[in-house]
Amino acid sequence: MAQLRAFESARIAGRDVPEIVCFEKQEDWGGQWNYSWRTGQDGNGESVHSSMYRNLWSNGPKEALEFAEYTFDEHFGRPISSYPPRAVLWDYISGRLENSDVKKQVRFSTAVRWVEYNEPTETFSVTVEDLVTHTTETSEFDHVIVGSGHFSFPNVPDFAGIETFPGSLKHAHDFRGAEALADRDVLLIGASYSAEDIGVQAYKMGARSVTLSYRTQPMGFDWPEGIDEVPLIHHFDGSTAHFSDGTSRDFDAVVLCTGYLHHYPFLPSDLALASPNNVYPDALYRGVVSEANSKLYYLGAQDQWFTFNMFDAQAWYVRDLILGDAVLPAPELQRRHINAWLTRFGELNGAADEIQFQADYIRDLIDLTDYPMFDLDEVVRIFLEWKHDKQENILGYRDEVYASVMTGTMAVVHHTPWLAELDDSLERYLSDPQPDDIAGLVAETDAVTRA
Repeated sequence: MAQLRAFESARIAGRDVPEIVCFEKQEDWGGQWNYSWRTGQDGNGESVHSSMYRNLWSNGPKEALEFAEYTFDEHFGRPISSYPPRAVLWDYISGRLENSDVKKQVRFSTAVRWVEYNEPTETFSVTVEDLVTHTTETSEFDHVIVGSGHFSFPNVPDFAGIETFPGSLKHAHDFRGAEALADRDVLLIGASYSAEDIGVQAYKMGARSVTLSYRTQPMGFDWPEGIDEVPLIHHFDGSTAHFSDGTSRDFDAVVLCTGYLHHYPFLPSDLALASPNNVYPDALYRGVVSEANSKLYYLGAQDQWFTFNMFDAQAWYVRDLILGDAVLPAPELQRRHINAWLTRFGELNGAADEIQFQADYIRDLIDLTDYPMFDLDEVVRIFLEWKHDKQENILGYRDEVYASVMTGTMAVVHHTPWLAELDDSLERYLSDPQPDDIAGLVAETDAVTRA
């Protein structure tokens, strides 16, 4: 969607743009934000792309991801809170393109089966299948942009005895809601954002206990009673999980919050990006141009602090390469540039360094294009404040508010504290309900906790 918007921006500015075709496996756009209740296979027998769950809310301030050329103020016409639910963010990213005609460039329910580069013609043969008509066709393209992301193919580790666990067992990719975890003892294996958020969702929905198992170090938040952290699993014996510190506990449900792998089954191995999940994958010039083929580009291949606006910065630069407004240096100079960033990447020490690193990376890209520059240092400050807020109150940080970096508009406090809000719909979020007794009680308790 960022790439379509980038070309549309150039067209509006009077530029001639090439013919663009976007192949989208899902029935609608939105990528991860296009929520599906399905797990495993979709209605066409394809692997489900989205890892979203029903009651997910943004776990980072919207002010850190806001598009520089399409603000929340412009979309909603009013201030909203800093941590919207899934449906609200989907409405925002979809709304940016709804007023244009770029949707006609997207072939929905169409899966890319294979991409092959033809040396003699310097073109790509792209074979796709229409999942509705069950027809397969191959077309030629001058450039290929991979915008499929890398948070859909689960990393599933093995643990001795896990096959004996009789309860609910799934990866976070297949998690769709915490309601079923009420009155259950829940084990989450992992120590990053999925484990953190599913853990507090399970607590919110009434889990009897939530245990977070970490591999290297605990997240270390001030967890409420009922949530705690333990070292890595050693083995399972039926419902009993044994940990590396010699302790054991019984569980009703296990969620593997163990991350994702880069996976591009439609690309031959010499073109497919093979990288650990990190903020600067090797073999991509300026984070987007494949060293294996300079006409192949990746968007969003990095681990992400910034998201939507980083994808824009990347898409604008790729657009300019394709239009000829930017020129690639010789391969050896590309490698020298990559190595310089990799050297800096290797010297990072902690989250604050990573956030600043990614801000500088985005600034480097925007300087090369006409994408609107924004105050990246202020976004860094917001990220650091967000991290502090979570340390202060892991259950209440979503009730904090920030000012928009793009417009200066201060977010409003949501009408219901996150812990008490059980309706995640767009309609409820944008409504103006009277405070109810539960919300008031939670707000009062939260105020006491903060004091």
